Amino acid sequence: MLQEALGIRPHVLVLNKMDLADPRQQPVSTRGAGAGQGPVGPLQDSARSIVPLVAKLIDSSPRYHRAENAEYSIMVIGVPNVGKSSLINSLRRLHLRKGKATAVGGEPGVTKAVLTRIQVCETPLMYLVDTPGVLPPKLGDVETGMKLALCGAIRDHLVGEDIMADYLLYTLNRQQQFGYVQHYGLPEASDDIGHVLKHVALILGKTQKVKVLTGTGNVNVTMLNYSAAAYEFLRAFRAGRLGKVTVPPAEIKH
Repeated sequence: MLQEALGIRPHVLVLNKMDLADPRQQPVSTRGAGAGQGPVGPLQDSARSIVPLVAKLIDSSPRYHRAENAEYSIMVIGVPNVGKSSLINSLRRLHLRKGKATAVGGEPGVTKAVLTRIQVCETPLMYLVDTPGVLPPKLGDVETGMKLALCGAIRDHLVGEDIMADYLLYTLNRQQQFGYVQHYGLPEASDDIGHVLKHVALILGKTQKVKVLTGTGNVNVTMLNYSAAAYEFLRAFRAGRLGKVTVPPAEIKH
């Protein structure tokens, strides 16, 4: 859908959060990117190369080469929670030595509307426009939705932390990524999410008081909070504390 909307407009594909990715796996496929539309591979070196590359792409495009207009307006688009606002703030710090101009957060939906143009560079004069994250109206299958949710592109409560934690454990074990065993001090790898979350809750002290009705009246009982443990398990994965993990790619069907 984005490919159709972009048309012949020069564009650059930026793959963010590479510090969290498994270095043994190749970046996402660039299959389907049109020829002659500029680099579609990852900018693996740093954000420093983005501004010169964008300027070069626009200058080399006859459609957008207008001598009377020496400024650039660039739209930043992508799925939720991939770091679009962070990228803009990073470019401002790099080229203007300015603080952040757009709010960021570790969950989807922080940017709720198309913002005004934000200057990120003086020479060349370049403005970026931050936009809310977008997803296809329909996801191809449940597993695709689970993978997007694991990476924070879909709000946790829409799927359920306990379900996501179970899928995360399955994914880690399937890829033989056993960093969670060492991180939480488990005796060995396990495919039982209840066992893992029980250990996480014990280690992190995640408990809750539950009122139990007995024959002699109400009694407050302290129990392990599995939901809180599942939330912490997901947070640890997204922060890279369980190791460098890349969720296996899946086709997003329209």
